Amino acid sequence: MTIAEMFAQSLVATLCGMSVVFGFLIILIVSITLMGKIVHALGWDTEPAAPVKAQAAPAPVVQGNAAVAAAITAAITEYRKL
Repeated sequence: MTIAEMFAQSLVATLCGMSVVFGFLIILIVSITLMGKIVHALGWDTEPAAPVKAQAAPAPVVQGNAAVAAAITAAITEYRKL
């Protein structure tokens, strides 16, 4: 097998591989577009009227010094604001 024949074979293999990937990407784009249209037509893409708010967990019970408990509660409150 000559260098030219090996080059031609590698070119064919490269083009076949690129064609497979390109075909898969086209199928993927078409399927995502169709799925988006179906979801939009069925109305599944709208936000709920009143989003449910997550309730804050109760403050932990700390036994001991009241000042330490107040400082920990204040730190947790500030952290949750972030």
